[in-house]
Amino acid sequence: MTVAKKLILASGSPRRVELLAQAGIEPARLMPMDLDETPKRAEHPRSLARRLSAEKARAALAAVKGEAGWDGSYILAADTVVCVGRRILPKPELVSEASSALHLLSGRSHRVYTGVCLITPDKTVRQKVVDTKVRFKRLSGFDIESYLASGQWRGKAGGYGIQGIAGSFVVKLVGSYSNVVGLPLYETVSLLVGEGYDVHNRWLEG
Repeated sequence: MTVAKKLILASGSPRRVELLAQAGIEPARLMPMDLDETPKRAEHPRSLARRLSAEKARAALAAVKGEAGWDGSYILAADTVVCVGRRILPKPELVSEASSALHLLSGRSHRVYTGVCLITPDKTVRQKVVDTKVRFKRLSGFDIESYLASGQWRGKAGGYGIQGIAGSFVVKLVGSYSNVVGLPLYETVSLLVGEGYDVHNRWLEG
Protein backbone atom coordinates (compact mmCIF):
# COMPACT_ATOMS: atom_id res chain seq x y z
CA MET A 1 0.00 0.00 0.00
CA THR A 2 1.37 3.41 -0.92
CA VAL A 3 1.52 6.27 1.54
CA ALA A 4 -1.27 8.09 -0.33
CA LYS A 5 -3.58 5.10 0.09
CA LYS A 6 -3.28 4.80 3.87
CA LEU A 7 -6.41 5.60 5.86
CA ILE A 8 -6.26 7.27 9.27
CA LEU A 9 -9.41 7.13 11.39
CA ALA A 10 -9.52 10.15 13.69
CA SER A 11 -11.38 8.16 16.35
CA GLY A 12 -10.80 5.45 18.89
CA SER A 13 -14.41 4.22 18.77
CA PRO A 14 -14.60 0.42 18.59
CA ARG A 15 -18.03 0.81 16.99
CA ARG A 16 -16.65 2.85 14.10
CA VAL A 17 -13.79 0.40 13.61
CA GLU A 18 -16.29 -2.48 13.51
CA LEU A 19 -18.51 -0.67 11.02
CA LEU A 20 -15.57 0.00 8.70
CA ALA A 21 -14.55 -3.65 9.02
CA GLN A 22 -18.09 -4.61 7.99
CA ALA A 23 -17.45 -2.69 4.75
CA GLY A 24 -14.09 -4.41 4.30
CA ILE A 25 -12.06 -1.38 5.36
CA GLU A 26 -9.27 -1.48 7.94
CA PRO A 27 -7.74 1.86 8.94
CA ALA A 28 -3.96 1.86 9.01
CA ARG A 29 -3.99 4.03 12.13
CA LEU A 30 -6.41 5.16 14.85
CA MET A 31 -5.99 8.72 16.10
CA PRO A 32 -8.60 9.75 18.69
CA MET A 33 -8.81 13.55 18.85
CA ASP A 34 -9.60 14.99 22.28
CA LEU A 35 -11.52 18.18 21.46
CA ASP A 36 -13.95 20.41 23.30
CA GLU A 37 -17.33 19.19 22.04
CA THR A 38 -19.40 21.89 23.74
CA PRO A 39 -22.06 23.24 21.38
CA LYS A 40 -21.87 26.91 20.49
CA ARG A 41 -24.70 29.18 21.58
CA ALA A 42 -27.87 28.31 19.58
CA GLU A 43 -25.89 25.86 17.42
CA HIS A 44 -28.15 23.45 15.51
CA PRO A 45 -27.45 19.74 16.16
CA ARG A 46 -26.73 19.16 12.45
CA SER A 47 -24.25 22.04 12.43
CA LEU A 48 -22.56 20.69 15.56
CA ALA A 49 -22.07 17.23 14.01
CA ARG A 50 -20.67 18.82 10.85
CA ARG A 51 -18.33 21.17 12.73
CA LEU A 52 -16.94 18.58 15.15
CA SER A 53 -16.26 15.99 12.44
CA ALA A 54 -14.31 18.62 10.48
CA GLU A 55 -12.39 19.77 13.57
CA LYS A 56 -11.40 16.18 14.38
CA ALA A 57 -10.22 15.56 10.83
CA ARG A 58 -8.21 18.78 10.72
CA ALA A 59 -6.69 18.07 14.13
CA ALA A 60 -5.53 14.66 12.90
CA LEU A 61 -4.14 16.25 9.75
CA ALA A 62 -2.13 18.71 11.85
CA ALA A 63 -0.90 15.89 14.10
CA VAL A 64 0.61 13.88 11.24
CA LYS A 65 2.05 16.83 9.35
CA GLY A 66 5.68 16.03 8.55
CA GLU A 67 5.44 12.50 9.96
CA ALA A 68 7.32 10.11 7.71
CA GLY A 69 4.96 7.59 6.14
CA TRP A 70 1.77 9.32 7.23
CA ASP A 71 1.76 12.77 5.67
CA GLY A 72 -0.43 12.39 2.58
CA SER A 73 -2.85 9.84 3.99
CA TYR A 74 -6.62 9.87 3.79
CA ILE A 75 -8.10 11.08 7.08
CA LEU A 76 -11.61 10.11 8.12
CA ALA A 77 -13.46 11.57 11.10
CA ALA A 78 -17.02 11.44 12.40
CA ASP A 79 -19.13 12.86 15.19
CA THR A 80 -22.59 11.75 16.29
CA VAL A 81 -25.15 14.03 17.91
CA VAL A 82 -28.48 12.96 19.43
CA CYS A 83 -31.19 15.55 19.91
CA VAL A 84 -34.83 16.04 20.83
CA GLY A 85 -35.94 19.03 18.81
CA ARG A 86 -32.99 21.40 19.02
CA ARG A 87 -31.99 20.12 22.46
CA ILE A 88 -28.65 18.35 22.19
CA LEU A 89 -28.18 15.41 24.53
CA PRO A 90 -24.78 14.78 26.13
CA LYS A 91 -22.37 11.88 25.79
CA PRO A 92 -22.72 11.09 29.48
CA GLU A 93 -20.00 10.02 31.83
CA LEU A 94 -22.24 10.37 34.90
CA VAL A 95 -25.23 8.19 35.79
CA SER A 96 -27.32 11.29 36.45
CA GLU A 97 -26.69 12.59 32.92
CA ALA A 98 -27.59 9.26 31.35
CA SER A 99 -30.73 8.99 33.49
CA SER A 100 -31.92 12.44 32.41
CA ALA A 101 -31.31 11.59 28.74
CA LEU A 102 -33.22 8.30 28.94
CA HIS A 103 -36.17 9.93 30.70
CA LEU A 104 -36.28 12.54 27.94
CA LEU A 105 -36.11 9.92 25.16
CA SER A 106 -38.76 7.69 26.73
CA GLY A 107 -41.82 7.37 24.48
CA ARG A 108 -40.56 10.04 22.10
CA SER A 109 -38.97 10.45 18.71
CA HIS A 110 -35.50 11.90 18.42
CA ARG A 111 -32.94 12.51 15.69
CA VAL A 112 -29.42 11.24 15.31
CA TYR A 113 -27.03 13.27 13.17
CA THR A 114 -23.59 11.99 12.21
CA GLY A 115 -21.16 14.29 10.50
CA VAL A 116 -18.55 12.54 8.37
CA CYS A 117 -15.46 14.37 7.16
CA LEU A 118 -12.83 13.03 4.76
CA ILE A 119 -9.58 14.83 4.01
CA THR A 120 -7.88 13.44 0.92
CA PRO A 121 -4.13 13.16 0.24
CA ASP A 122 -4.29 16.43 -1.73
CA LYS A 123 -6.01 18.11 1.29
CA THR A 124 -9.47 18.29 -0.31
CA VAL A 125 -12.18 18.29 2.39
CA ARG A 126 -15.39 16.36 1.75
CA GLN A 127 -18.29 16.26 4.21
CA LYS A 128 -21.68 14.64 4.70
CA VAL A 129 -24.23 14.89 7.49
CA VAL A 130 -26.67 12.00 7.81
CA ASP A 131 -29.96 12.21 9.71
CA THR A 132 -31.88 9.26 11.20
CA LYS A 133 -35.15 9.47 13.09
CA VAL A 134 -35.61 7.05 16.01
CA ARG A 135 -38.57 6.47 18.30
CA PHE A 136 -38.23 4.82 21.71
CA LYS A 137 -40.93 2.90 23.53
CA ARG A 138 -42.12 4.33 26.82
CA LEU A 139 -39.45 3.25 29.27
CA SER A 140 -40.42 2.06 32.73
CA GLY A 141 -38.43 3.07 35.76
CA PHE A 142 -37.13 -0.50 35.90
CA ASP A 143 -36.06 -0.33 32.23
CA ILE A 144 -34.03 2.78 32.94
CA GLU A 145 -32.52 1.57 36.21
CA SER A 146 -31.51 -1.76 34.68
CA TYR A 147 -30.01 -0.10 31.61
CA LEU A 148 -28.03 2.31 33.76
CA ALA A 149 -26.71 -0.65 35.76
CA SER A 150 -25.48 -2.27 32.53
CA GLY A 151 -23.04 0.59 31.91
CA GLN A 152 -23.71 0.49 28.17
CA TRP A 153 -24.70 4.17 28.17
CA ARG A 154 -21.29 5.52 29.14
CA GLY A 155 -19.80 7.96 26.65
CA LYS A 156 -22.45 7.30 24.00
CA ALA A 157 -24.36 10.12 22.33
CA GLY A 158 -27.78 10.42 23.94
CA GLY A 159 -26.84 7.96 26.68
CA TYR A 160 -27.48 4.79 24.69
CA GLY A 161 -25.97 2.42 22.15
CA ILE A 162 -28.49 1.00 19.68
CA GLN A 163 -26.25 -1.99 18.93
CA GLY A 164 -26.62 -3.18 22.53
CA ILE A 165 -29.48 -3.59 24.99
CA ALA A 166 -31.01 -0.26 23.96
CA GLY A 167 -31.84 -1.75 20.57
CA SER A 168 -34.82 -3.31 22.35
CA PHE A 169 -36.14 0.20 23.15
CA VAL A 170 -36.53 1.14 19.48
CA VAL A 171 -40.10 1.12 18.19
CA LYS A 172 -39.33 2.73 14.83
CA LEU A 173 -36.28 3.83 12.88
CA VAL A 174 -36.36 5.88 9.68
CA GLY A 175 -33.04 6.18 7.86
CA SER A 176 -29.61 4.64 8.34
CA TYR A 177 -29.12 2.17 11.20
CA SER A 178 -25.33 2.37 10.96
CA ASN A 179 -25.65 6.14 11.35
CA VAL A 180 -27.17 5.62 14.80
CA VAL A 181 -24.35 3.22 15.71
CA GLY A 182 -21.88 5.97 14.83
CA LEU A 183 -20.87 5.87 11.16
CA PRO A 184 -23.26 5.83 8.16
CA LEU A 185 -21.72 3.16 5.96
CA TYR A 186 -23.31 4.02 2.62
CA GLU A 187 -22.28 7.66 2.79
CA THR A 188 -18.82 6.91 4.20
CA VAL A 189 -17.96 4.32 1.55
CA SER A 190 -19.34 6.65 -1.15
CA LEU A 191 -17.05 9.44 0.06
CA LEU A 192 -14.01 7.16 0.05
CA VAL A 193 -14.72 5.67 -3.38
CA GLY A 194 -15.49 9.09 -4.82
CA GLU A 195 -12.10 10.36 -3.71
CA GLY A 196 -10.11 7.43 -5.10
CA TYR A 197 -9.66 5.25 -2.02
CA ASP A 198 -9.60 1.68 -3.33
CA VAL A 199 -12.34 0.07 -1.26
CA HIS A 200 -13.19 -2.68 -3.73
CA ASN A 201 -9.64 -3.98 -4.05
CA ARG A 202 -9.69 -4.62 -0.31
CA TRP A 203 -12.77 -6.79 -0.78
CA LEU A 204 -10.85 -8.89 -3.30
CA GLU A 205 -8.02 -9.24 -0.79
CA GLY A 206 -10.54 -10.96 1.49
